[in-house]
Amino acid sequence: MDSAASGLSFVRTEIARACKDAGRDPASVTLVAVSKTFPAEAIEPVIVAGQRVFGENRVQEAKSKWPALIEQYPGIELHLIGPLQSNKAKEAVALFDAIHSVDRASLCEALAKEVEKLGKMPTLFVQVNTGAEPQKAGVLPQDADAFIKSCQTTYGLTIAGLMCIPPVEEAPGPHFALTAKIAQRNGLKLLSMGMSADFADAIALGATHVRVGSAIFGTRPPFKGAQA
Repeated sequence: MDSAASGLSFVRTEIARACKDAGRDPASVTLVAVSKTFPAEAIEPVIVAGQRVFGENRVQEAKSKWPALIEQYPGIELHLIGPLQSNKAKEAVALFDAIHSVDRASLCEALAKEVEKLGKMPTLFVQVNTGAEPQKAGVLPQDADAFIKSCQTTYGLTIAGLMCIPPVEEAPGPHFALTAKIAQRNGLKLLSMGMSADFADAIALGATHVRVGSAIFGTRPPFKGAQA
């Protein structure tokens, strides 16, 4: 468990170094500690070490472990970074402070309905599939401008930023740069870019949120349970 706290310290140091190299204030970058598949007992030492922003991939998994931790530790901010099924929108809006994976009209409609019912607007990111990978969620870059506008005008959603996951076999820099360009022309200030292997590159290209899991928690255990 101590190794996770050590990992957190290492990642924070590397974020500060990357910010210095990029001429940025480290406070401008939010570390999202990706705790998906890790049990509460593995997460708790990282919370005790001062981390308060965490990322989960699945609604059901997050529901099983986070309510008790949130009750015990004040100030936890929970981000959904994985694909979201429209039928899970109610639970997602209720539990998460941010959703990084807005990517289709049916999900926008479901989110808008639950935002109105619950009176709570999570911080929303549109996911952009910069590599046009068929197996990956996200809107295509050429469709992003129209989709962002539709989120705002058709569904009344406040879009705060963009998220991307570059193809694993390609250099991430061009994908980060493309995402930043789309965000800039749409007046969006937040960029969820960069993971354990490439967050320094993402910071250099404007990331405001980096999603780091294995560099903090170590090798990820396999997920056991239903997809959600």
